[in-house]
Amino acid sequence: MTHGSPFPYRPGVSRRGFLGGVAAASLAAAAAVPGAAAAGAGHRDGGRRPNIVLIVLDDLGQGELGCYGQRRIRTPVLDGLAAEGIRFTDAYANPSCAPTRASLLTGLHTGHASVKSNADAGTGLSAQDVTVAEVLRSAGYTTGLVGKWGLGPEAGGNPSHPNSQGFDHFFGYINQRHAHDYWPTYLWRDGERVSYPENDGADVTYAIDLFTQEALEFLDRSRDEPFFLHLNYTTPHAPNEIPDDAPYTDEDWPEGERNHAAQITYTDGEIGKVLARLAQLGLADDTLVLVTSDNGPHAAGHNMGHVGSTLPHDPEFFDSNGPLRGIKFTVYEGGIRVPLIVRLPAALRAAGGPAPGSVLHDPVAVWDHLPTLAEVGGAAAPEGLDGVSFVPALTGRRQPRHPYLYWEADGADEAVRFGRWKGVRPEDGPVELYDLRADPGEQNDVAAARPWLVRKAERLLADAVAER
Repeated sequence: MTHGSPFPYRPGVSRRGFLGGVAAASLAAAAAVPGAAAAGAGHRDGGRRPNIVLIVLDDLGQGELGCYGQRRIRTPVLDGLAAEGIRFTDAYANPSCAPTRASLLTGLHTGHASVKSNADAGTGLSAQDVTVAEVLRSAGYTTGLVGKWGLGPEAGGNPSHPNSQGFDHFFGYINQRHAHDYWPTYLWRDGERVSYPENDGADVTYAIDLFTQEALEFLDRSRDEPFFLHLNYTTPHAPNEIPDDAPYTDEDWPEGERNHAAQITYTDGEIGKVLARLAQLGLADDTLVLVTSDNGPHAAGHNMGHVGSTLPHDPEFFDSNGPLRGIKFTVYEGGIRVPLIVRLPAALRAAGGPAPGSVLHDPVAVWDHLPTLAEVGGAAAPEGLDGVSFVPALTGRRQPRHPYLYWEADGADEAVRFGRWKGVRPEDGPVELYDLRADPGEQNDVAAARPWLVRKAERLLADAVAER
């Protein structure tokens, strides 16, 4: 599908060919974006387009935040952000980490993206991929990635390295398995290793603290120019490691559950530091903030034996997927439907968007982030994306619908959503059909009663993996 960009991107068209024309197109694109041209009207510099802070947590279930119904895990910062902003109920990621990150960066679902499963993570993005960081950087943004990259080989200077994919600054983990180590002996700053010898045989320096500090320094350095900060925390991914299990130390819960809850509350507080720094710098009203997760909740100690010495965690303990069926690695709603909280900059609020505290039910997917952020930044996005900008939903206009949304789980199970209907095709099994409006928990397979919709789901599943 196309979205009217004057600079089409298709297989075989080089990134250089696309990006060479982006800067020239961005000024024209900005004028067409509701609120973008006036985004800096109240800023001391005038005319500045919105900053963007996109925060992604790792394995955070939709049911693990208070604003989504959680009652035992404390998340006051994110609950407050939802009260100030917009909360989406039907936001989707992919079933696992690497495919979600690739889809977010490139605007392509797993039927078309170069990373379709966690098994592809070691290869990562291709030189032909155009990322949201490249699009925004070509439009004048300073770009930074902090935390988990999870795509490509463990080396600087490779084609899938963040610095090769549009990020001016990078600090964190390259390899997704390395990201399971919360007390690392090294991390990467751009193409060089940074050592933490104090963590050799001891738990001294916690990676989450390092990521927050790096994010704050990025904000301080970039305060006078439009910036895109992509902050990827690794919590609450297994293993459930945390410096302290407060404020749950006295709870009569298993140790793994105390630690899991503490990871979420701790990260909530770290996000609070980032929001506070934006306010201190006078940038809160100039910045679009988005917080989401890379997939549904995990079941460490139950289905994640590859993660070293993981304390058991049962997603049923906190009802981590809420009313939804399934967890991480599945294409049922609990595996792919994630939190998405958005706080608008003043210019987009002035464009007539939803009131603070609004709840939107428009289906949006992780591959929608590239066209959305490009539109907010007044940048030209590539054609041929699977993603659709959800700026209309953020500004009170009618949100365009996807023809379908598509997922696959590491080359096995597949699913497609079209309107209220969802088809799920288990590996080596027939298509199941669910009415998400009446049955969001996917408890009643209605395939036998609606064979024409099953046939439509089968056609869409085939179309989703066809050559573009």
